[in-house]
Amino acid sequence: MSTTSPEAVKKLLENMQTDLRSLSMECKKKFPPVKEAAESGIVKIKTIAARNTDILAALKENSSEVVQPFLMGCGTKEPKITQLCLAAIQRLMSHEVVSEAAAGNIINMLWQLMENGLEELKLLQTVLVLLTTNTVVHDEVLSKAIVLCFRLHFTKDNITNNTAAATVRQVVTVVFERMVAEDEKFKGMAEQPPAVQGNSNRRSVSTLRPSAKDAYMLFQDLCQLVNADAPYWLVGMTEMTRTFGLELLESVLNDFPGVFLQHQEFSFLLKERVCPLVIKLFSPNIKFRQGSSSSAASPAPVEKPYFPICMRLLRVVSVLIKHFYSLLVTECEIFLSLLVKFLDGEKPQWLRAVAVESVHRLCVQPHLLRSFCQSYDMKQHSTKVFRDIVNALGSFIQSLFIVPSVGNASSTNTPTGGSASSAQASAQGGTGATGGSGGLTTQAAFEYRGTWIPLMTVSVQGSAKATYLEMLDKVEPPSIPEGYAMSVAFSALLDLVRGITSMIERELAKEEEEAAARVGSEPAASAQSEDSSQEPQPHQVWEEMVSACWCGLLAALSLLLDASTDETATESILKAELTMASLCGRLGLVTPRDAFITAICKASLPPHYALTVLSSNAANLSSKTYSIQGQNVQIISPSSESHQQVVAVGQPLTSQPQGTVVLTAKNIQCMRTLLNLAHCHGAVLGTSWQLVLATLQHLVWILGLKPGVGGALKPGRAVEGPSTVLTTAVMTDLPVISSILSRLFESSQYLDDVSLHHLINALCSLSMEAMEMAYGNNKEPSLFAVAKLLETGLVNMDRIEILWRPLTAHLLEKVCQHPNARMREWGAEAVTSLIKAGLAYKHDPPLSQNQRLQLLLLNPLKELSNILHADIRQKQLECVLQILQSQGDSLGPGWPLVLGVIGAIRNDQGESLIRTAFQCLQLVVTDFLPTMPCTCLQIVVDVAGSFGLQNQELNISLTSIGLLWNISDYFFQRGEIITEELEKEEAVLLKQSRENGEPLNRPFHPAPPFDCLWLCLYAKLGELCVDPRPAVRKSAGQTMFSTIAAHGTLLQQATWHIVVWKVLFHLLDCVRKSSTTADKEKIESGGGNILIHHSRDTAEKQWAETWVLTLAGVARIFNTRRYLLQQLGDFFNAWEVLLDHIQSAALSKNNEVSLAALKSFQEILQLVTPVKDTDKPDALGAMDIPPVLMDPLTASGPGRPLPRSDSLAERLAQRYGAQPPPPPPGEEQDDSALWWSAWSTWYRTGIECTRPPSGGTDKLAFVPSQPFLTALIQIFPALYQHIAGGFSMEDLRKLGVILHGAVSVPISSDASPFILPSYTEAVLTSLQEAVLTALDVLQKAICVGPETLQVMYPAIFEQLLQFVEFSCKPPQYGKMETKHVANAKYNQIQLFAPAEWVALNYVPFAERSLEEVVDLYHKTACHKAVINEKVLQSIIKTLRMPLGLKYACPAESTWKLAVSSLLKVLSIGLPVARQQASSGKFDTMWPELANAFEDFLFTKSTPPDNLSIQEFQKNESIDVEVVQLISTEILPYANFIPKEFVGQIMAMLNKGSIHSQSSSFTEAEIDIRMREEFSKVCFETLLQFSFSNKASTPQEGYISRMALSVLLQRAQDVLRRYVEDERLSGRCPLPSALRMELECHPYRQQVTEIIFVLKAVSTLMDSLKKTQPENVDGNTWAQVIALYPTLVECITCSSPEVSSALKEALGPFKDLMQPPVSKVQNGES
Repeated sequence: MSTTSPEAVKKLLENMQTDLRSLSMECKKKFPPVKEAAESGIVKIKTIAARNTDILAALKENSSEVVQPFLMGCGTKEPKITQLCLAAIQRLMSHEVVSEAAAGNIINMLWQLMENGLEELKLLQTVLVLLTTNTVVHDEVLSKAIVLCFRLHFTKDNITNNTAAATVRQVVTVVFERMVAEDEKFKGMAEQPPAVQGNSNRRSVSTLRPSAKDAYMLFQDLCQLVNADAPYWLVGMTEMTRTFGLELLESVLNDFPGVFLQHQEFSFLLKERVCPLVIKLFSPNIKFRQGSSSSAASPAPVEKPYFPICMRLLRVVSVLIKHFYSLLVTECEIFLSLLVKFLDGEKPQWLRAVAVESVHRLCVQPHLLRSFCQSYDMKQHSTKVFRDIVNALGSFIQSLFIVPSVGNASSTNTPTGGSASSAQASAQGGTGATGGSGGLTTQAAFEYRGTWIPLMTVSVQGSAKATYLEMLDKVEPPSIPEGYAMSVAFSALLDLVRGITSMIERELAKEEEEAAARVGSEPAASAQSEDSSQEPQPHQVWEEMVSACWCGLLAALSLLLDASTDETATESILKAELTMASLCGRLGLVTPRDAFITAICKASLPPHYALTVLSSNAANLSSKTYSIQGQNVQIISPSSESHQQVVAVGQPLTSQPQGTVVLTAKNIQCMRTLLNLAHCHGAVLGTSWQLVLATLQHLVWILGLKPGVGGALKPGRAVEGPSTVLTTAVMTDLPVISSILSRLFESSQYLDDVSLHHLINALCSLSMEAMEMAYGNNKEPSLFAVAKLLETGLVNMDRIEILWRPLTAHLLEKVCQHPNARMREWGAEAVTSLIKAGLAYKHDPPLSQNQRLQLLLLNPLKELSNILHADIRQKQLECVLQILQSQGDSLGPGWPLVLGVIGAIRNDQGESLIRTAFQCLQLVVTDFLPTMPCTCLQIVVDVAGSFGLQNQELNISLTSIGLLWNISDYFFQRGEIITEELEKEEAVLLKQSRENGEPLNRPFHPAPPFDCLWLCLYAKLGELCVDPRPAVRKSAGQTMFSTIAAHGTLLQQATWHIVVWKVLFHLLDCVRKSSTTADKEKIESGGGNILIHHSRDTAEKQWAETWVLTLAGVARIFNTRRYLLQQLGDFFNAWEVLLDHIQSAALSKNNEVSLAALKSFQEILQLVTPVKDTDKPDALGAMDIPPVLMDPLTASGPGRPLPRSDSLAERLAQRYGAQPPPPPPGEEQDDSALWWSAWSTWYRTGIECTRPPSGGTDKLAFVPSQPFLTALIQIFPALYQHIAGGFSMEDLRKLGVILHGAVSVPISSDASPFILPSYTEAVLTSLQEAVLTALDVLQKAICVGPETLQVMYPAIFEQLLQFVEFSCKPPQYGKMETKHVANAKYNQIQLFAPAEWVALNYVPFAERSLEEVVDLYHKTACHKAVINEKVLQSIIKTLRMPLGLKYACPAESTWKLAVSSLLKVLSIGLPVARQQASSGKFDTMWPELANAFEDFLFTKSTPPDNLSIQEFQKNESIDVEVVQLISTEILPYANFIPKEFVGQIMAMLNKGSIHSQSSSFTEAEIDIRMREEFSKVCFETLLQFSFSNKASTPQEGYISRMALSVLLQRAQDVLRRYVEDERLSGRCPLPSALRMELECHPYRQQVTEIIFVLKAVSTLMDSLKKTQPENVDGNTWAQVIALYPTLVECITCSSPEVSSALKEALGPFKDLMQPPVSKVQNGES
């Protein structure tokens, strides 16, 4: 029911009348005036009610009168009456029927009551009702009413005081509400411009409306009062407190900010009054330093901070900042700076607490913070307020962890030691007791370096609910519970971060939307130009805000994170750090972003974990230290200071093995934050990816996660052993972490290209670090980076091109080359997986149309080949195999690359690798040859060749040669297709090369491309033919010659030229070179247990086999393709080269090679006449039958291959427009040049191989074998057929040299048993046979040849005679020592002893030669040449040696044959000599002949001891025969014979007659052994010619006399010597037989001699007697007689033989006994 309704009015009137009545009743007795007034009042009311329709208005008009009685009633000061009056007045007021005048009267009356201290509460009530129900009270009245309330606030009664305080507050509010209402009312009206403001407040007031004026006056006085100055308007104030004043100021400012903002007058008040006031009041707090005693309650010592004032000031400041920041920029700067100072550690605890609360209030207002930043931090020369606030918060938090000093203990009511430490103890006990499961301590807290601070819930997130700023009733500073300040500061921090980040992110998002919209509509340039330079860009503001606050935030947050023991708190801190990091990232602030990320990273890792990336980044946090300090990390015990639950123990990822490290639950929590950061904010991480990933890598390592297929990490055991211990708590987390990790990299597909590159770079540098760590030890490396690179590559396949190069470059250059095998293995795994995935991915456009991409993807596969590690190559090749199997058909242009990889094998790579690579190659050759471009065929050939050349696996080499054969078949079958394709390609290349002006660079260029392919194949086989391994060489050689034989017809004629020179001869050169330099060391075994045959047990012998094969193959090609080759033009040169090769092979020091060379020689001379078999198909015939011997009708061409190839060969021939030329019939026109070339080769070979080694006694010198020499010599007769026409004397001489040399060569004693006949047989070796045959051929040729040839006879004689000499004087082979065959040791047992050389038994050869000589002489004695060249003399001279040696001859038969031959030759030759005597051609022969007789008849050699009597007599008869020849053929013709010769003969016979005994016979044989028969014959002949009366000249007689004289003189000497010896020996009887043997040998010889002399003397005596006395010289007689005394001396001799001989000798002297003659001849004695 409203107050204006009729009922209400009616009720009012009734009530008023009742009140007046009551009043009149009360005052009836004591206060009559009052009673009267009351009664008249009743009348008045009734009158008004009756007269007026608008009763209330009328009442109001007359209100002064209506109120009067009640005022008087109050004046009575009677409580009862007063109360009644006040109630009535209030009723009036509530109906708004009080006028201004009445109100004034009421106030005055109330003032009186107040002064009298009556009804105080009622008074207050009345004032309140009066002011709130209407607006009639203004100016002084109002001020009086307000003062009244103030006065009542300071009574002695508490209730009154409090009520008054509330009333004052309400009244103040009412005053301002009236002003607001007034403003509302005048809102629409045009404002008058206010007058210019001066300093005086009065002037400014005049412009205000009434209510505003009241408000102004009131606010101004409040300021005056708080400032302890007299009020201008509130007259009558007696007392006032600052606290109350401040509260009032705060409420006004807080409730009516609009008033101050809209009215300049009020703004002026704020600036001029409020702010200076606040600053002044703050001064004690600023100056105060804690440390004396606790604060006193009284405000008297102003200089101390006073809690109530201080707290209220802070509230005011909060309000001022919140609402009037824009007006009070400078002032706020001061306030905020002060606020920051209050957080100082030196301020009292309560002051810091309220300051923190104030700061919290600011922190929940991000826009305000932004304004601070704009107004202060971004202005020059201004305090960096925003930064200071944040830093202050940070240092405040830090200071709380520093244990407070003792001085302040009283200000916090709990003693520091008490609760804190006990709480801490219980917390620790809890952790320990529950085994680290976190059980008992449920309270959240921070704990750092022994300081334990509990965490309380102080306010809801985002609102600053203060506790101490609200304690308006407290006068004493309250005690602050432990942890309160920390909790507030913590909330403030979090709210600050949350507010700033969400604000900026909202605005960023909005801006991005607008930008997107703008891009849609118009270009952005115009938008830029509108921006005025005044207002800073929002971006700049945001960046400045972040730059200003990040350091402080980070310091505080990371400290808190470190100290936090509560999961929720930790989560909040991490979230704050995360959002900051992300925000910095979005704003592009790299340093702060990295710093926040570093903090999270550090928190994820165990304390003091050495991680360089982080430490370098955390320079700005260097002052921080961690809570887990000085603990040995391995020991997880309750004493550890950390309250964290340990969930994992693992190995740190370091290069040096260290102990273990522990991960706590908090670490894992941080790790999850880190993952979250990377996952959700990857795009803004940029370079900090490195920090994030490095940390994750270490965590993953400690947790023991290992990469699996595709790079995902799975829990796995560490290799080093069970050092990783995980609790069940973390075990369940691991799969989650692992999958988050994988998702993290999968999400990289949503990153933009730049971020993706950052990610890749980070992974690469991480990988570099992991690699550096893994150097030099074989510890398990960290594979995190590599695995993640792989994962990132795989998920970004659709844009693989942008990251392919950096990704693969890193993997190839760094990871795959790392010495640590595990690291390498993963590198290779990553590269190959990426390549396979790349090739398999459905690209758009597909790879077949995007050749560049295909090559890009395949390129790393090729690069892997440069890496030396086997495991890498293994992976690479496995990858190739898989690619071939899956994508082999679609490789196209990628083939060269793939083939290159397969072929990049090296010998140091080990078997398994090569085997894998070879599998790939086999797959290619069997399946893919038709699918690849023909240009790649050459590469296939090269690759197959390189497998042949590798030396790790012999079987592969051999198989690859087989592959080459298969490839050649493929070429053969697809010849036409390949040719066409290659020629197209060739045309393109030629065109290009012409355009570039460069020559076409292709091997074997001038040849057609298809032929080039063949040539490459041959060249490869050629290389294999000189492989170090014999088996490979053999196989390659056979393959090569077979392919040339089978497919050679496909080649153009010009190509054959290349085949001969570049392939065949080149091969021969190489083989020759290798063979000659091969090692002669013995190879023990062929690997494994393979035994090597002795003919192959050195490298040299193995090369020999190769040389043999090659030479034979080439020779065969020359044979079978002779006609084709002869049309090449330089056939003669080729022939020369071939002969040169044959020669060098023949001269090789290896018997096998040299012999084979001669066989090839024979083959190219077509000496080996193959069996002519017309039934053979000609294709095969072509292989062996020399074309010369083929019937020209059956052979359709040289070496025609298989029939089906015919057509192809012809087609190719037509294509190149050449017809195969028909073979010319019969022998070639003129081959003589070829044959003479062959002759000179034969001659050089012979000379070289028979030249003796130059070194002296070198036992290891090479000596050619007998079979070789035999073969060499056997070539001559056939060769001679071809060159007989021009064979000259010079050539014959050359031949002789070789024959002589060949026969002189000794053989090794190893071989001698096989070659030499046993010594007793007189058989020729085959070599000797061959030599004689050669001479025989010549001799026969001369016989039937023209006269001119006859001059060669003497040369043949000379040659044969040289051979005859061998019988006695075996030829010397250089200076080599040869043993006679009989003494050679057969030392096969001693394998390594150098063989001794054995001279052949030359006797049979020499004897055979001698027979030849005699035969030939028989035929040719009368030839002019034979006579002119003194052949006879040569024969005699030659025979002189065996004749002279006689018994010393190596063989007895020799001298016997020599004698008989001499006799035969002389019987033919002497008559010729006599005929030719006059020509003088035989003059020199005679002395030679004389010497020959002399040497033979008086040989220096003694017969062997074992010679039987019969033998001796037989030999003697030969001597006799010779003497008889002399007596029949020579002496009778003395006239035709030179005198000296006859003289020599005489002397010889003379000698024979005496000195014919042979020494060393036993006495028993002595009679027979004296050659008496011979002596006799000599003597007789001698005497016959000496003393014959036929002596034609005195000279002859003189010769005879001389001879006799010599004879006698000799006898005299012998006898005398004998007698002397006899005398010396003292005629001692000879002792036993032994003694005779040992000592008397000279004696026995002497006896023999004596006997002979005595016999000769007796013979002489006989002869002298028979001769006519006139023929005997007197002197002779004298000499004979002179012997007598000597003979007599011998009588004493003891030997019976001597005695009997002496008897015979002395006998004849009786004829000389005559009386002495008296006459002495002069001069003679």
